[in-house]
Amino acid sequence: MIALEFPPINEILRWKDLFPTFNKIALIAVAAAVIGTLIFLLAGNKDHKVAPKGVRNFAESIVEFIENGIIMQTMGRDGLGWTPFLMSLFTFIYLCNVPGIIPFFQMPATARMAVPLFLALMVWVIYNVTGIKHQGIGGYLKSTLFPPGVPKALYILVTPIEFISAIIVRPFSLAVRLFANMLAGHLLLVIFALLSEALFQARDRILIPIGIFPFFMLVFLTGFEVLVAFLQAYIFTILAAVYIAGAVHPEH
Repeated sequence: MIALEFPPINEILRWKDLFPTFNKIALIAVAAAVIGTLIFLLAGNKDHKVAPKGVRNFAESIVEFIENGIIMQTMGRDGLGWTPFLMSLFTFIYLCNVPGIIPFFQMPATARMAVPLFLALMVWVIYNVTGIKHQGIGGYLKSTLFPPGVPKALYILVTPIEFISAIIVRPFSLAVRLFANMLAGHLLLVIFALLSEALFQARDRILIPIGIFPFFMLVFLTGFEVLVAFLQAYIFTILAAVYIAGAVHPEH
C-alpha cells in the first residue's frame, strides 16, 4: 500500500509571510515588476549605434513580438501607441507565471486570484475610459449596448445581455482564465511530485521502479508549464488589445 497524503490546499497556495501582508505572491509580483523594468532600462541605456545584442536584443525581440504578433493583428498601425502598455503587461504576466517551475518559489503569482483580478480590472478601466474618450459616454454606451444590425425589437433582450457580458462578466472571465490555467498547472505538478516521492519511498520495493513514470510526467509537465506561462501571458495581452481596439473602433 502507498500512503499518499495530499497537503492542505492552504499549504500549496500560501507561504509564510516574510512580514505582515507580504508573502510569496507579493514577493514574486514585486520581483516580476523590478526585473521587467530593469530589462528595458538596461536595453535603453545601450548604444543604439551598435548592433543589438544581449539584453537589448532580448528587449527588442519582445517589442517586435508585441507589435507584429499582437498590435498589428488586432489594432492595426493606429494601435502602435499602445506598445509600452501591452509590452509591460505581457512581460509582467510572463514573469509572474514562470516562478511556478523555479525551485524555492514553485508558485506562479497568477495562481492566486488577486493578481489576475487586479490586472483584469486595470484593463477594464483602461478600455472603458479609452472608449468614452474616443466616442463620448453616449456613443460608447450606444456602441456597447446596442450593437448594429440587430432589429430594434430585440434590443429589450440583447441590451441586458450585452451589459452583463461587456461591463460585468468580461473582466472576471479575463481574470479567471489566467488564474484557473496557472492554478491547474501548479496543482498537477504538486500531484505528480507527491506521487513520485511516495512510489520512490514505498516499502514494497516492487513499486519503486513504477515511480519513474510519474517522475517523467513531472519533468514533461514542468517543461510544458514554460509554454503555458508564455501562452497565458499572450492570451491575456491579446484580449486586452482586442478590448481596447473595440472601444476605439466599435465598427471592428
